[in-house]
Amino acid sequence: MLIGVPKEIKVHEYRVGMTPASVREAVAQGHEVLVERDAGGGIGALDDDYRRAGAQVTDGAEEVFARAELLVKVKEPQPAERAWLRDGQMLFTYLHLAPDPEQCRDLMASGAVCIAYETVTQAGGGLPLLAPMSEVAGRMAVHVGAGCLERERGGMGILLGGVPGVPPARVAIFGAGSVGANAALMAVGSGAAVVVLDSSVDALRRLDARFGARVITRHANRDAIEREAMASDLLIGAVLVAGGAAPKLLTRELVGRMKKGSVIVDVAIDQGGFSETSRPTTHAQPTFVEQGVVHYCVANMPGGVPRTSTFALNNATLPFVLALAGKGWRAAMAEDPHLRAGLNVACGQVTHPAVAQALGLPCVDPAVLIG
Repeated sequence: MLIGVPKEIKVHEYRVGMTPASVREAVAQGHEVLVERDAGGGIGALDDDYRRAGAQVTDGAEEVFARAELLVKVKEPQPAERAWLRDGQMLFTYLHLAPDPEQCRDLMASGAVCIAYETVTQAGGGLPLLAPMSEVAGRMAVHVGAGCLERERGGMGILLGGVPGVPPARVAIFGAGSVGANAALMAVGSGAAVVVLDSSVDALRRLDARFGARVITRHANRDAIEREAMASDLLIGAVLVAGGAAPKLLTRELVGRMKKGSVIVDVAIDQGGFSETSRPTTHAQPTFVEQGVVHYCVANMPGGVPRTSTFALNNATLPFVLALAGKGWRAAMAEDPHLRAGLNVACGQVTHPAVAQALGLPCVDPAVLIG
């Protein structure tokens, strides 16, 4: 199969769908790989590295889209890219369709087979292709949040860990999954006072067993959410509904009662955000101030550390890439229900129930299309 790897064009997105090492594995299994020129420049992978791995390097994205049977990307296709998709072509990437009806309509119109990293599952639960980026984003959230608390960036001017005689900042993490656990790890390491809220007592038990008294755990009821929002200096949104829109835990009215100069880092912004005041930002302009609160809502946070992120992502995605290329999407998904869970749009129809519910669209069982 001919696998295509275009250069990412989302603002300040430097990751790439396949590393030279991943290309080498695909070529060794008999596939051809077409890589757009300078696609790996953001991670320090040169065109010659891809050539040595066995790839063909082409000058333009349009040729990659025109020739490839399977497109492997990182971020959702931008409008210009969606116009190049064609009937039956496979697209394997992060899609985050729940808050993006325009993208969903374009993918349906293209007839392409669109498989989302973020809804592929694994035995025993979990989202193996989302987990690596959740780990990166969770750790980054504390780092960027600490910077936003600095006065020159609009924050209240406090040091996350404090100093002797001055108390540390209070960090509230909403969500005890992979993002939340990694954010807690970094926040605890910085010396902050850390609170994690989640609606799952089992998830809170896991964090309690890991961190003990270094992290306060609270059940995420309305009262706890309100109290922590008003008491905390840094709030990190780490909530997730696989494939669906993130729940709005912070109302506009509640944000208006938060400390002036406090900070919201909304890692859930890819799925619409956990605060009513959140809106997507970019690495070029990462923050805005609303209701006196600094908001950091970059929709591709791991793109800020593209080398780490790309290698971590490829470790997880490569087996699925090889399965799709080796068997085709129907056979691969017939054999693997976890890969089948990644199918979001195919043959002009939405195939993931959470996406369909979020966008008010009918949903077709993937098994019907797989046959």
